[in-house]
Amino acid sequence: MTPENVRRVLVANRGEIALRIIRACHDEGLEAVAVYSDADRHAPFVRAADHAVHIGGSPAAESYLVIDRVLDAARESGAHAIHPGYGFLSERAAFARAVEDAGLVFVGPPSAAIAAMGDKTSARRLMEAAGVPIVPGATAPMIAGTAALELAGSLGYPVLVKAAAGGGGKGMRVVHAADELSDAIASASSEAMKSFGDDAVYLEKFIERPRHVEIQVLADHERTIHVGERECSVQRRHQKLLEEAPSIAVNDALRERMGAAAVAAAQAVGYRGAGTCEFLLARDGSFYFLEMNTRIQVEHPVTEEVYGVDLVREQLRIARGMPMSIDPATLAPRGWAIECRITSEDPANGLLPSAGAIRWMRAPSGPGVRWESGVESGSEVTLFYDSMLAKLIVRGTDRLRTIEAARRALDELVVVGVATNVAFHRRLLADPDFVAGDIDIQFLARRPDLLAIGPDDDAVQRLVVAAALLEDARRSLRRPVVADADGDARPSAWRAAARRDALR
Repeated sequence: MTPENVRRVLVANRGEIALRIIRACHDEGLEAVAVYSDADRHAPFVRAADHAVHIGGSPAAESYLVIDRVLDAARESGAHAIHPGYGFLSERAAFARAVEDAGLVFVGPPSAAIAAMGDKTSARRLMEAAGVPIVPGATAPMIAGTAALELAGSLGYPVLVKAAAGGGGKGMRVVHAADELSDAIASASSEAMKSFGDDAVYLEKFIERPRHVEIQVLADHERTIHVGERECSVQRRHQKLLEEAPSIAVNDALRERMGAAAVAAAQAVGYRGAGTCEFLLARDGSFYFLEMNTRIQVEHPVTEEVYGVDLVREQLRIARGMPMSIDPATLAPRGWAIECRITSEDPANGLLPSAGAIRWMRAPSGPGVRWESGVESGSEVTLFYDSMLAKLIVRGTDRLRTIEAARRALDELVVVGVATNVAFHRRLLADPDFVAGDIDIQFLARRPDLLAIGPDDDAVQRLVVAAALLEDARRSLRRPVVADADGDARPSAWRAAARRDALR
């Protein structure tokens, strides 16, 4: 299949990102194919697609992670290309290579680029050769022993043990003293093997209180550009919870230096499509390459809102052999955007995932509010997949106004049936340190109070639900009279009565 002949795209993912890609396909005049597991049979993204193919059981290991089943679905549906989304198979070089070998178009970088950036130690060597600043440390896997102790001593404690493959905070340990090093390497190596099937780890200097700032890149067959930065410092155990663009810590000059480094990184591996270079930004303004995510990011909407681009459509254009539609001369941040990741995590139970049916959900709306969700009222939230339910993206003219708008949107959001982290986002956006921009990647580690359940959380949630029910009833009263199942004519507002048990 030649790229220019692509007319039908299979989306090898689920939830909100699958729905996002399906919509972008339709905007580009392409047909979209969904693949789904047993658990996702009735999911919104399946209904939104032009075609849908069942690929297996509810566990991802029986469906979304099985390369042969995804490829069989592409053949069965007549798809010409495969978009991997994020997570699952998106950064597996073997999957991209299998798509290429099957004669299909992979909506992403070449498999060689994924492989080059997939191993952190080889990526560090490539970046060092390309002149991209890296955190001081090893450029090859290490094992416990004299060499590890000598390197750690030369770097100076604390040091960080990191898995050479994978990400998401798996296989990472901070070491504060020499007598902790051997156990930390063994522990990180074991976790890395369980998470990524690769036990290789390496050492680097632990940077105290840096910001996590990432640069969005786009590359077609002739040009590589950057589309500004995102601030991703609000993290819990290396998992991002809130992102914003631009970063309060980045001025125009620093943006250009970091952007140039990201472009050099992408060019060093022959990158194509959308990708992200992640950097640690130290308090003195120096920055260091962390890794490159060879896919679309969860937080891409904040860049889209601030720069006025559609990154997923650009991915589709580039994969089809077309030049990107963006003129870099016109790129400049306008306004501010914040993304809150809404997850089904229970603050009353140590933020463990919460499962069950969403009995009712009301999404926020209004000027500058963007809601991207893979669930709806009636959806079943399971423990088979990631706990993220939706993304709330809010855009404003500046950071303070955007924070205010995000707080208002969170007050409109109602989810009944599963526990969520909405109360955390409300507390975070009201916190003086966050509002002042005084954050770094250890911010939440120092502020566990923001993550813990508050004494007023339950009362606030009950008030929010009550207000939402009242608003819903008022709107329904203005609707035409309808006939119920037995033929009696009643105002449609009575439908809200069934929801009131949420308050009991």
